[in-house]
Amino acid sequence: MMGSFLTRGLVMVFGYAYPAYECFKTVEKNKPEIEQLRFWCQYWILVAMLTVFERVGDTFVSWVPMYSEAKLAFFIYLWYPKTMGTTYVYDSFFRPYIAKHEPEIDRNLLELKTRAGDMAILYWQKAATYGQTRVFEILQYVASQSTARPRPSQQTLNVRCMINLSIGG
Repeated sequence: MMGSFLTRGLVMVFGYAYPAYECFKTVEKNKPEIEQLRFWCQYWILVAMLTVFERVGDTFVSWVPMYSEAKLAFFIYLWYPKTMGTTYVYDSFFRPYIAKHEPEIDRNLLELKTRAGDMAILYWQKAATYGQTRVFEILQYVASQSTARPRPSQQTLNVRCMINLSIGG
């Protein structure tokens, strides 16, 4: 087993940085080949899905011996020019599964967007109400502080001035 730190570093380099650079080079060509663009888009789709599933199932798989090393090997398999695993995994597993379940996924995403929008509006309204309440309380506090002390009368001010003059002078 390589150390966890070393393996994570290699995954970052070979799973993300190098493919990102290759994708950048492909996109920035004057006339990028559609097959190269397709390949790198498929790669990033697979990596994104793997990352999502890994985050969800991390507690179930992270303890498996050599898991990090297997993940590193899988990333390299996906983009390595001799294996071009991305094409195989995408065409054999990912695309058929998503195509079969696409209507369900679209319906669930639409439902999720609707719920998220409703929740955002609800929280916005709650935050606005809370903010209005706090601003009103602050204004009441400021108003109570400014009216709490009675203003000294002109006669009291004159007496204080005389006392100060006599003490000082």
